[in-house]
Amino acid sequence: MLKWSARMCGIVGLFLKDKNLESDLGTMLTDMLVTMTDRGPDSAGIAIYGQNNSKQGKLTIQSDNPVADFATLANDLSKALGCTVSLVAKDTHAVLHMPATYMVAARNELATINSAIRIMSAGDTIEIYKEVGLPRDVAKRFQIGKMSGSHGIGHTRMATESAVTTMGAHPF
Repeated sequence: MLKWSARMCGIVGLFLKDKNLESDLGTMLTDMLVTMTDRGPDSAGIAIYGQNNSKQGKLTIQSDNPVADFATLANDLSKALGCTVSLVAKDTHAVLHMPATYMVAARNELATINSAIRIMSAGDTIEIYKEVGLPRDVAKRFQIGKMSGSHGIGHTRMATESAVTTMGAHPF
């Protein structure tokens, strides 16, 4: 008798209808993603949809050298754009906060300031974090368990046709 085993990625998603649970979204999503580890141990990614603020924009960025690349980035962008930009670093990723009207210009300016910085997500609510490693380790690196929001998705990757890299991790 042949035993068949599926080797493919794992996908989880959670949409909270009870606002009282929003502070637990990160913990719940992490637990769900960790459960799917055997479906994709190569890399993992998580998208969290937090508080909506249409006047503020967020760019989630990634760098292979975050200490050097993020050190003066908020200041450099603030000067180039003529607006206030703040940066919250989380391991190899950071979230840039700025007025929403500057989002397109910020994306363009990032390429000029440092072409090694990659944009993971852009919007007013979404933040995407992804990295090579086991889902539990990826979630811990970015403190996903401490995040809150209304909904999120997570993905564990079993690379089948491409290299195991941060940029190859999902979600896109």
